[in-house]
Amino acid sequence: MVQAAGTRTPVPEVSVSRIRQGARVATPLCRLADDLADLTGRRRYGLGFLLGVVTAAALPPVDLTPLIFITFPALLWLDEGCAGPAASFRLGWVFGFGYLLAGLYWIAAALFVDIAAYWWLVPVAAAGLPAVFALYYALALLFTRLAVDALRLPPTARIFAFAIAWTAAEWARGHFFTGLPWNLIGYVWSGAFPGASAMLQSVAWIGIYGLGLLTILAASLPALLGTASATPISAARRVAPVIAAGLLVGVPAAFGAGRLATHPTQPTGIWLRIVQPSIAESLKWNPAAAGMNFHRLVDLSSAPAPHPIAAVLWPEAASPFFLGRDMAARRAIAALAPPGGYVITGALRANPPPGRVEEVWNSLEAIDGKGEIVARYDKAHLVPFGEYMPLADILPFKKLTPGRIDLSAGPGPQTVALTGLPPFAPLICYEVIFPGAVVNEQDRPDWILNLTNDAWYGRSSGPFQHFAIARTRAIEEGLPLVRVANNGLSAVVDAVGRVRVLLGLDAVGHVDVSLPAPVKTTLYARAGDWVLLGLLLLAALPVASRLR
Repeated sequence: MVQAAGTRTPVPEVSVSRIRQGARVATPLCRLADDLADLTGRRRYGLGFLLGVVTAAALPPVDLTPLIFITFPALLWLDEGCAGPAASFRLGWVFGFGYLLAGLYWIAAALFVDIAAYWWLVPVAAAGLPAVFALYYALALLFTRLAVDALRLPPTARIFAFAIAWTAAEWARGHFFTGLPWNLIGYVWSGAFPGASAMLQSVAWIGIYGLGLLTILAASLPALLGTASATPISAARRVAPVIAAGLLVGVPAAFGAGRLATHPTQPTGIWLRIVQPSIAESLKWNPAAAGMNFHRLVDLSSAPAPHPIAAVLWPEAASPFFLGRDMAARRAIAALAPPGGYVITGALRANPPPGRVEEVWNSLEAIDGKGEIVARYDKAHLVPFGEYMPLADILPFKKLTPGRIDLSAGPGPQTVALTGLPPFAPLICYEVIFPGAVVNEQDRPDWILNLTNDAWYGRSSGPFQHFAIARTRAIEEGLPLVRVANNGLSAVVDAVGRVRVLLGLDAVGHVDVSLPAPVKTTLYARAGDWVLLGLLLLAALPVASRLR
């Protein structure tokens, strides 16, 4: 309650927005902002959760990008009515929980491959992971509230503080505790919404985190339309937030459109064959189905080619055998290698014979026409709980994928050079989601090869999101990307993100494609997240001005 001056009569408590901005509500948006700020309890947090869920629809595969210009102003209006830092923290958590629950629900689908064994983990995977990662967004709103209270930030500076806090939270989510930079807010531009590809070109200069900062600023500035004032505001000043938001999107998109126009796809004349077998995960590691799975790969790889093929590409863990220990399997694969070329396959690799298997890697192996393994890459960024068990001595269960041995990690980004092929950066599965950590910049490749499975997740949003993220890495690095999936969007993407070839979800087949050429090394490839630091310092100027 607020004590009226000079009297003991209490007056009703009013929202933060009314106290700070004055009592006059001049527009419908001001009234809406005031109504949202006045919500309390379950209504506030329920709406915050719903706003998070709706925000996830801006991401692939739904691709309703404009939703962010509704949900983020509404979130900020809700936060204006929070009674203090604790309430802001709770609001940020429920928003983040809704956003991640709707965006990451598909992770639980992997458990249905063996639901009899892992039924009890379904709620943990579906809700537990979003609940933990939502803490980052809770901290973002908490930081914003603390900055507003400590520095008495005006509305515009508050928007910048929120954008900085959100971006820092996403960067932390992508790096701490092995990191999971999945569905960062910048990926709302990675789907099929008209014009999104032009905006996505920004990652060539500022990376996906930098694009996220621009996106949050642009999406949040319309919240200023709900700012009440005790004096009349001119029409020009009233629409200024909309103009600023439009410039934050329009200017980068214009430069992006220019980049697309000036960088047509340039073929190298190197032909590759992508093989997508779409083997169900329930059969993939079934010993009785190993022969059938292998023959499907062989049949798809053996079809006549209208062009000389340099390499046949198989997906992650395509070979059901330890190729280093199985000469017969290597000979069968060698028979598929084109003259002077290779079969490049994902395979589990064991420590060399003759000793028993004690260590296993998730690997890419290149096999020539003689059956020799002429190149190898071991996955470096392993999936917790799927490929190894963190806290294995404490938790009462083993990793969720087949096999009793935890996988070992490789040394990190490498460049593989094979005669007759441009040098490439190998990435296995979700290694492609980590911006700035996909190529060896000291030995820069000419293209990226991403082998993945994705059959775990069925007809969910997971495979579409994974592909959109992989496509973004091609633009960031200025390198074409070849993606070979067991099931789920095998594709060739040129160096500015245009999809040249696509095998859709559940498709069984192969496609021959000429490898696109790279473009000039991008600013982000050279500078990495130092560019982000510069952007954050610029965004901090309206906040820092209050330190005086």
